[in-house]
Amino acid sequence: MRLAVFCLLLIPAFLTAAQPVKTIISLSPHTTEMAYAAGLGDKLIAASDYSDYPEAARSLERVANYRGIKMERIVTLQPDLILAWKGGNPTREMTRLEQLGFKVFYSDPKSLEDIASTLEQLGQYADSPKQAQLNANDFRQRLNTLRLAYQKKNTVSYFYQLSNNPMITIAGDNWPSQVFAVCGGSNIFANSAAAYPQISTEQVIVRQPEVIFGTSHAAADPSVWDNWRQQLPAVEKQHIFTVTSDWLNRPTPRTIMAAEEICQYLDQVRQSRL
Repeated sequence: MRLAVFCLLLIPAFLTAAQPVKTIISLSPHTTEMAYAAGLGDKLIAASDYSDYPEAARSLERVANYRGIKMERIVTLQPDLILAWKGGNPTREMTRLEQLGFKVFYSDPKSLEDIASTLEQLGQYADSPKQAQLNANDFRQRLNTLRLAYQKKNTVSYFYQLSNNPMITIAGDNWPSQVFAVCGGSNIFANSAAAYPQISTEQVIVRQPEVIFGTSHAAADPSVWDNWRQQLPAVEKQHIFTVTSDWLNRPTPRTIMAAEEICQYLDQVRQSRL
């Protein structure tokens, strides 16, 4: 009797489990990277512009960019699965693809843990879920190590310069705030009404961040802040750091490297307080 009940409980899992697919199109750089990490790289036949990691992704046909997606080409290619960024790819065109019968997997990480769970979900479409599971486990272990190391450390106020001209930053729980938070970073614009507010130098100075972060794509140029050296702790103490843009801004397994890098920088700031 118990065996029969156990078997019945297993049925839904088998019925809902995804089946391996033969061809995949990715419509954002981060879903392309996630596909490779989940063991789906050999199934990718096309991707979006800026899908540049790993190296193999550079040779894929391009069917999407910041202006939209190449609907006719995607229909011609007839992929078994389309990977899309929810909120990043145009809703109207994605809805049309679904209406045409295409299966769409939406990636929309809201937390660091979502990266690992998304890998596992994508792994269901691979011939074997082993690679996805290994990468998900590795991500969780490294994230847990950081959480344990930084959960009791003092917070450090920071400003993240997402772009230079105009100067834009992040607010609330919008990505990649989560990466800074795991290291004990406190965003000086966390309470801004807009998700990605456009701000001024004066607004940064008023909030007195201890550290300023930029990326390799939008560097936090020290010369911009030189005139405010006596008024801004981050500039006076040379706490202006550049982190790797793709690690930080794309929610992929490489995000953990951004977190590890940022944690080290925030520790430098903590040491300067002594």
